[in-house]
Amino acid sequence: MEPGPLNLITDIPGLRVGNAGDPRLKSGVTVLTADAPFAAALHVMGGAPGTRETDLLAPDKLVGGVDALVLSGGSAFGLAACDGVMAGLRAAGRGFAVGTARVPIVPGAIVFDLLNGGAKDWADNPYPALGRAAYDAAGADFAIGTAGAGTGATTGNLKGGLGSASAILANGLTVGALVVVNALGRATVGDTRHFWAAPWELDGELGALGLPDRFPAADEPRPAKRLGEATTIAIVATDAVLDKAALQRLAIAAHDGMARALVPSHTPFDGDLVFAVSSGTKPLADPAVDFFLLGHAAASCLARAIARGIHAASQAPGDLQPVWRDLQA
Repeated sequence: MEPGPLNLITDIPGLRVGNAGDPRLKSGVTVLTADAPFAAALHVMGGAPGTRETDLLAPDKLVGGVDALVLSGGSAFGLAACDGVMAGLRAAGRGFAVGTARVPIVPGAIVFDLLNGGAKDWADNPYPALGRAAYDAAGADFAIGTAGAGTGATTGNLKGGLGSASAILANGLTVGALVVVNALGRATVGDTRHFWAAPWELDGELGALGLPDRFPAADEPRPAKRLGEATTIAIVATDAVLDKAALQRLAIAAHDGMARALVPSHTPFDGDLVFAVSSGTKPLADPAVDFFLLGHAAASCLARAIARGIHAASQAPGDLQPVWRDLQA
């Protein structure tokens, strides 16, 4: 496999991503949308998730497609970002038809970034406006690192961020990942600049440092955040034609990417979850083999996207953690 032209989830034709962030707030919103509803599913493996409208993504539920997915900072306040996205979609005439009304379907998930040094003294919840701004900004190209929902993200040792990556498989299918890295665990090995995700790096996207001389296999990690303060939320996507049940399996496979890139991952302190979506433009030529490869590619893409989010993070006034580039070589 090789990266797509942008090495972003939007290398899948038809998908668009928009970011909106507030540097003073040290928080923001990221929205994934498309020109038409798309199939989506979800799998949660963390112990402290925060979500909205995700029950309808189960394979047995009525709604077959969603209009957008929202990743937001702000803890429970950030779930209101979906309101702003719904307003933008409604203004565009989008949504599930109910008589003469249209109801946009906008599931969302949040990370906790309320104790990251940003100003949280708002009088009115800022997340609906940030959600609308992110929706209005949606396009094929977008920033990663300290951007969107990754604006104020943190990890066990470094500033977190928004990451994305893509891969084109030999069979012609494309897979992409989008992630907000706000984990309890670390994306780097020990005190080095080496990423746990290094074995899956493509084209030097993580600095081409390779593997460290030593892996701290005997170390016993200590949690650097309190209960409920950490979460990595992600979206994996493909242009393959997959129904909701297959997408749920894809989301499960993609969780392996978190375990490859973050140590530890899926802890009781994290709300780790993965959405999986399909633009549905390419039928599987060999369903069994192609789906097997899609699961591997989704995990690899997510691992790369996590490391790319950390790699691209930039320093801002008032930050409580260093960025990756500040580590000693």
